[in-house]
Amino acid sequence: MAGKIERLPLDRRRELFVALVAAQDEGLSVPVSRETIAQRFSVGVEMVRKVEDEGLEKNWPPFGRR
Repeated sequence: MAGKIERLPLDRRRELFVALVAAQDEGLSVPVSRETIAQRFSVGVEMVRKVEDEGLEKNWPPFGRR
C-alpha cells in the first residue's frame, strides 16, 4: 500500500480499522459504516477502503494478531 495511505500513521490506520469493524458489528451496512468512519476520522471514503483492505490483508485485530 503506497501513496496517501502512508500519510496516516500506522496506529491511526489500525484505530480506524477497529472503528470500522465495530460499526459494522453494530449493524451499519458496509457503505454507511465507511461513510461514518470517514467523517469521524476526517478522511475520504477511499482512504477508509484502503485501510480496510490493509487491515484484512494483514489480519489486524480484531481479526488476527496484534
